[in-house]
Amino acid sequence: MKVKHVRPGLEKRALIVRLRRIKGQVEAIEKMVEADTDCSDVLMQVVSARRALKSFSEEMIESHMHECIESAASQSEGRRELRSLLTVLKRYAV
Repeated sequence: MKVKHVRPGLEKRALIVRLRRIKGQVEAIEKMVEADTDCSDVLMQVVSARRALKSFSEEMIESHMHECIESAASQSEGRRELRSLLTVLKRYAV
């Protein structure tokens, strides 16, 4: 069974703001394609969106690592939590 990760209000808000910014970038890319914008301009926006998403995912991984390690130290189900962490890291690295 997966455990819910409840984030403090400010942390959660900051993550949502970042996701909305990324969503805006992707929507802008869609409009650029619809408007037949030059490929190099579109690709520059794609690079920017990819970097933003990568930064977001790295923050989520760091949070997940801390959560799993703290859980492993304080619970008997620690091995399962660490396996979950390793699975996430392997998938992210590929």
